[in-house]
Amino acid sequence: MDTKSAIQSINESGVLLVFPIDNRKEIPSLWSHFYPRSKMRWEWDDDGDDRVARLWRLREELSRSNEVIYGKWFRGRATFFSKPVFTAMLRLMNPEPRPEFALGADARKILETLLMDSPLSTRQLKRAVELQGRFNEPTYNRALKELWSRLLAVAYGEIDEGAFPSLAIGATQILFEDLYREAFALDIPKAQAILQKRLAAGSPFLAFADRLRKKCAD
Repeated sequence: MDTKSAIQSINESGVLLVFPIDNRKEIPSLWSHFYPRSKMRWEWDDDGDDRVARLWRLREELSRSNEVIYGKWFRGRATFFSKPVFTAMLRLMNPEPRPEFALGADARKILETLLMDSPLSTRQLKRAVELQGRFNEPTYNRALKELWSRLLAVAYGEIDEGAFPSLAIGATQILFEDLYREAFALDIPKAQAILQKRLAAGSPFLAFADRLRKKCAD
């Protein structure tokens, strides 16, 4: 398990989850790339399978590599994109020239905050948009899900906040400005053509993207 091999696999596949969903092989993941014959079990104790923890650490390294892009996209799971696929998918998820206008008020507020300062930890972001506390947790999660789904937010490493590191979240427009510009220079048919060329026929990621687009259009 190493960074170079992981980046190569992501670039070849276009999109990969970090961990499989119910060990289903039809949804490609980094786990299935490194361990194609092994079922994954969530074991974090000292006597468990350390491959899970090692892949979790590799995920953090990859997210700040600038070689691939990481976010919570496919079914809210940890997802890596190659740059060409991310660029086309970003455009496909945002058919409007000004995507912020399609967001709900809370998602727009989070995006505006990240456009001023990226990346931020979960704690920093919640404080900045005044959504701290258990009562505001559902509102924060729904708003952030909007940004993850549209790929307007990405994750970039982690920030130490005590007992457990916090995911560092940033605006795509800030952390990957060049890809953002490239994305919105594409028209929708061109973005679709890139994805159909880069992703395998019958890709679950293409099907998921279509469902998201229809949901956003409703």
